[in-house]
Amino acid sequence: MAGGFAGGDAVAGRAAQYEGRITSYFILACIVGSFGGSLFGYDLGVSSGVTSMDDFLIKFFPDVYDRKHARLHETDYCKYDNQVLTLFTSSLYFAGLVSTFGASFVTKRHGRRASIMVGAVSFFLGGAMNAAAMNLAMLIVGRVLLGAGIGFGNQAVPLYLSEIAPYKIRGAVNQLFQLTTCLGILVADVVNYFTDRIHPWGWRLSLGLAMVPATAIFVGALFLPETPNSLVERGKLEEARRVLEKVRGTHKVDAEFDDLKEASEAARAVRGTFRNLLAVRNRPQLIIGALGIPAFQQLSGMNSILFYSPVIFQSLGFGSSASLYSSIITGSMLVVGTLISMVVVDRFGRRFLFIEAGIQMIASMVVVATILALKFGHGEELSKGVGTVLVVAICMFVVAYGWSWGPLGWLVPSELFPLEMRSAGQSVVVCVNLFWTAAVAQCFLAAMCHLRWGVFVLFASLIVVMSIFVILLLPETKQVPIEEIWLLFDKHWYWKRIVTKDPKYQGHHHRLEMAAAGAVKPVVSSESEA
Repeated sequence: MAGGFAGGDAVAGRAAQYEGRITSYFILACIVGSFGGSLFGYDLGVSSGVTSMDDFLIKFFPDVYDRKHARLHETDYCKYDNQVLTLFTSSLYFAGLVSTFGASFVTKRHGRRASIMVGAVSFFLGGAMNAAAMNLAMLIVGRVLLGAGIGFGNQAVPLYLSEIAPYKIRGAVNQLFQLTTCLGILVADVVNYFTDRIHPWGWRLSLGLAMVPATAIFVGALFLPETPNSLVERGKLEEARRVLEKVRGTHKVDAEFDDLKEASEAARAVRGTFRNLLAVRNRPQLIIGALGIPAFQQLSGMNSILFYSPVIFQSLGFGSSASLYSSIITGSMLVVGTLISMVVVDRFGRRFLFIEAGIQMIASMVVVATILALKFGHGEELSKGVGTVLVVAICMFVVAYGWSWGPLGWLVPSELFPLEMRSAGQSVVVCVNLFWTAAVAQCFLAAMCHLRWGVFVLFASLIVVMSIFVILLLPETKQVPIEEIWLLFDKHWYWKRIVTKDPKYQGHHHRLEMAAAGAVKPVVSSESEA
């Protein structure tokens, strides 16, 4: 049992009394739970590769195939500008957007583990449907089933990891979701590299292999413990304490268990949790966690590169195999960035990684835009030297995203919401995230065709806005217990002016702060939280 943890003096409430160590049971729960991210990652990677495979295009998108081969050895921004082709990718995310609200109900009423299992089953069925697709309708239905699986998985897994982790290492543990997402992308890129050589059914193998991670996750979830937070929320106090003791490796869990019970009391007093997100006292969570960060994560332009990296590289004049190989390189950079983030996120903090990566991503996009403006789109192949610089710039962008907006885009929102709205809040996070994922996926190829190199200037400009948003509005959450993060907002230079305007918040805040300090037992009425 490696390592131990205890609360520091910097955090409020009972955190200093938390005890425990890193147990094998906890490690197993994290590994199995985090693999829900591999569903999202595998689909991101496999979709990008399949849409550039000739056999797939001949079967479903012959017009795109003809256009592609009419200019096989030329650089062309518009080779793949086809709205039906992009619908193949984005239909999954629109389905996930809708399904996440069903996932919220399942997650709150039946637990985080149940949502993970439902997501695995739906993803399995979608993979089977896509592998057997004989027409475009079957292909889209399969994508919808895959989307439902991702909606459930992305709603439950970040919550599961944030709740089961000791607060001292919550950042690193939550980022296991992003790590498995990145590994899923990398595995899919490798799979595509080899299946591209299998004619004419290699694309079926790529899509059908989605059933493998879905099966592994479902079987693993059968042995997965539910989070103590969820068990307390559903009134299963004895089981919650038993799980908490087993996960923490000690019977001395009174302080942490008391915090969970008090958060649950507040949660049960709340009616209309989605409506409660709009309350003045919850404005920071709404603006930062539910709307800002999930939208900005997609508006960085990263998923466009992941979706269409083989397409981008083919459009840049690389051959089919070379473009898939380049995608493997960018996928590897994403894994490297996530591993770096896991090591430093609880040491340097969330804000530092956001800001540093913002600078690096802006510089990379400027380099890409400059090269494309000067050298690309004139009907000539790019030289090896220019192509190499372009790939390096993209890799620098990807690795920066890998240690910032990629993992932190899921970590920070899952930390911010109090227990009473955590499931509903995470559903909104996933909904907003998938909406912008689908919108960017649907629009990117058309934007690249019409804006040309200007699309990368647009992304650079958006990253400037994202970085300013973080600098001004996001408090540092590293090493703060998840049930006490709401206390940060009444000390923030801006948010304290907002949250303190709510008189109901003031009374509720005073009682819970006193209770967290061990002075009084909180008295929470439904009236105070209505």
